Amino acid sequence: MTTLQSDPTTTTPTVSLKRRLAVIALAVGTFSVVTVEQLPVGLLTSVGKSLGVSEGLAGLMVTIPGLVAAATAPILPVLIGRLDRRLVLLALITLMVVATLGSAFAPNFAVLLVTRFLVGIGIGGFWALAAGLAVRLVPEAHIPRAVAITFGGATAANVIGVPAGTLIGNLATWRVAFLSVAALGLLVITALVFLVPPIPAGEPVRLRALPAQFRNPAVRTGVLATFLLVSGHFAAFTFVGPVLEDVSGLDKGMVGPLLLGFGIAGIAGNFLAGTAAARNLRGTIVAISAVLAGVLALFPLLGTTRVSGAVMLLLWGLAFGAVPVSVQTWILRSSAAEDTEAATALNTSMFNLAIALGALLGGIVVDAISPTGILLSGAVLTALTSLAMWRTRHS
Repeated sequence: MTTLQSDPTTTTPTVSLKRRLAVIALAVGTFSVVTVEQLPVGLLTSVGKSLGVSEGLAGLMVTIPGLVAAATAPILPVLIGRLDRRLVLLALITLMVVATLGSAFAPNFAVLLVTRFLVGIGIGGFWALAAGLAVRLVPEAHIPRAVAITFGGATAANVIGVPAGTLIGNLATWRVAFLSVAALGLLVITALVFLVPPIPAGEPVRLRALPAQFRNPAVRTGVLATFLLVSGHFAAFTFVGPVLEDVSGLDKGMVGPLLLGFGIAGIAGNFLAGTAAARNLRGTIVAISAVLAGVLALFPLLGTTRVSGAVMLLLWGLAFGAVPVSVQTWILRSSAAEDTEAATALNTSMFNLAIALGALLGGIVVDAISPTGILLSGAVLTALTSLAMWRTRHS
């Protein structure tokens, strides 16, 4: 049975300032693509009213880029062959900026969905490459921290990106919110040009290498854990506004500030998991699964007041903030060095597919049952992660 590689214990050279800044540039890039992907979560009502569609239909702004990103992530590493990875990242961020500008000026909902389709290509490609490139920028002993920083950008998007976008949309219009993210993308392009060195491809990813990763039990477990944790989370989180309003009795105006708290807790969870994963990776993921499932399951019982609802949301953020770095570290340790890009691409695909299907499931359940129903559905999915983890042995 394939086993995970042991953690490095030897002393390694320090990381130069430029390489540190390069990792931060990748984190800012991750921040931008996650902000773009999740921005509609706080703007569904505004977009729906502006373009004359229901909130449920407006939810396609999350589902479509998630599905496209899921398809793009495993295919792009095959298509780009031996192209310089920095140039590929620049092209993907540029596509995201252009598509987001298109979203801001979309005259109708159909055009908006087309631009969101294009955004999905940029999201999937960037996620597929970013973590693998961060690994190549630092010595081996610094890899867990570099991955934590890179994926910390995703968590920071929940702290600053999504709440700020929601606030801008409320103070101005949803179109201004999209324009703001496009401006951020331009800054990312500049940072990548000046901070990230040319990164030539290693061994090109072959199409047959992608399904071959599923023959690795550890990689297969990591991909499954990603799907269960992320789909369970997004089934509920996509509709976190109605949950806080209906279950906890919070005013609509409090949702934005509470999402800020959710994101701050998520950043703490990200770095706590980065440290814990270096000591006991499987135990860390099992603990994340248990806490996340417990919070979602108990929310309808314990989160019924404004204070308790806010506390439960913070615990939710702490647990989910630990997910990206933990599952990505599992994937990196599970795969051979020459297979890192292919394994990461598959995990990225599953991550985005889980976002899309989780949001879709949440929409179906919230319409058919209630916000309480989506919390319980998410709890079931995340709880199954622990079973998958304990069935995989590693050293």
